[in-house]
Amino acid sequence: MRVLVTGGAGFIGSHIVAALKDRGHDPVVLDALLPAAHPGTPPLPDAQFIRADVRDAEAVRAALRGVDAVCHQAAMVGLGKDFADAPDYVGCNDLGTAVLLAEMAAAGVGALVLAGSMVVYGEGRYTCGRHGTVRPAPRRTEDLTAGRFEPLCPDCGAELVPGLVGEDAPTDPRNVYATTKLAQEHLAASWARCVEGRAVSLRYHNVYGPGMPRDTPYAGVASFFRSALARGEAPRVYEDGAQRRDFVHVADVAAANAVALEAVAAGQAGALVAYNTGSGEPHTVGEMAAELASAHGGPAPVVTGEFRLGDVRHITADSARLREELGWRPVVGFAEGMTEFARAGQRESAGAIG
Repeated sequence: MRVLVTGGAGFIGSHIVAALKDRGHDPVVLDALLPAAHPGTPPLPDAQFIRADVRDAEAVRAALRGVDAVCHQAAMVGLGKDFADAPDYVGCNDLGTAVLLAEMAAAGVGALVLAGSMVVYGEGRYTCGRHGTVRPAPRRTEDLTAGRFEPLCPDCGAELVPGLVGEDAPTDPRNVYATTKLAQEHLAASWARCVEGRAVSLRYHNVYGPGMPRDTPYAGVASFFRSALARGEAPRVYEDGAQRRDFVHVADVAAANAVALEAVAAGQAGALVAYNTGSGEPHTVGEMAAELASAHGGPAPVVTGEFRLGDVRHITADSARLREELGWRPVVGFAEGMTEFARAGQRESAGAIG
């Protein structure tokens, strides 16, 4: 199968390209090598490479020739620096997706796997002892400043118990990046209905592993901590470190993409099917920082009490549907993955390309 991988020179995309080649497929990479993701020349994938922006309709049209399916990874990621980043997020993520889908429709390419995200849910699933499952309101600056990090029941103000989110949970994006990821899903669903295509959105959890970018405000928390350790600095853990996340290894995410691509190419998906894609082993951010620092040899993390508006407190999702319907299983455990990541290289600047 010939697969166009947008963003295929990036952190996750490059691992997907390798996974596809291992399974006998023929990946084609389209990547703009934007400075926010690539301050210098990254190692280019062992595949046909097209340097172009996914918003360039002519370049996308040429890249789609002979393609059977598309794996859409090209996007700005992370929470960003502040709201001034909003136009860039919308332009890269939503306009880029719209251009890609329009060209897929014209070319008759009817199979898509989208890099989704668990951020579309906003806060995770919470249960109140009195009111059952509830959805807390966004956290307030005055509460966070005072160190009151846990969301409370919107009905009675009681403490809540966090749980796992299923794909049928309501979406509630709480920052610009999350909003663009949900818009990408809506665009993909509209495309699939219009052209009778097949689409899967893999809602990634916190992906980490070898080759993560370093020293960038657009990377995830694992990259922040690993970058600090590489500089000989202590990882700075926001809030109290008790935020719950699901850290999933990039090799497992790449395998999920390969399995999903084979499924959509075989007609095993509808207008849009979303799958949570996580390890199934929630850990706190503090636990992750401590495990990573220990494996690296220190220094130990520092819990700062700092916070970022737009961050959610707990988000861990149930990935059983992906396991049951597509047969995917994560294979890299938390301790094993963090030990590897602590010693692995990160993407560094290597000069400009012509």
